[in-house]
Amino acid sequence: FSTPVVLAYGLLLALGGPATAQPVKDPAAPTAAAPRAVADGTLGWAGFGDEGIIHHTLIGAAWRGYVTRRISLGPEVQFMSGPGSDRDLILTGNVMVDLLAPTASRPRRTTPFVVLGGGLFRHTQRFQTGTSTSTEGAFTFGAGVRTWVNERVYVAADARLGWEPHLRVAALVGVALQ
Repeated sequence: FSTPVVLAYGLLLALGGPATAQPVKDPAAPTAAAPRAVADGTLGWAGFGDEGIIHHTLIGAAWRGYVTRRISLGPEVQFMSGPGSDRDLILTGNVMVDLLAPTASRPRRTTPFVVLGGGLFRHTQRFQTGTSTSTEGAFTFGAGVRTWVNERVYVAADARLGWEPHLRVAALVGVALQ
């Protein structure tokens, strides 16, 4: 990776910490005074439009810290593998908004959410004449639904649109961190 990409990712990690200005309800543990951070892994499909759909396998990871009962912030990294040597890396800082607030006594078992992210997109592909790499700004936005399996583990699904123009559909497994 180039120095700007590494620096941008480091900046996203540094800025992704949870806010502590006010105590809020933890979505994973209703008796806690403040929410835990959560980490999730992603597996899915992405399709890029270019005279037809170019199919990619998507894997990723994200970390989020809650800044209010419904809003969380954090970095996400997504790696996409397309046909041949087509590879894409997306680093974003995301804002996720839970559309249903936790109840006073416990979190909602199933919660729809919306997500918006911005950051960097890096595309790499090898040709007979050499390797082509380009880096540009990126954004994603979309919606999904999260269901808590127990107080620490959730499963989710989401769909997003993004730039470089693509559609992403993914399944997520997340863990509330202590």
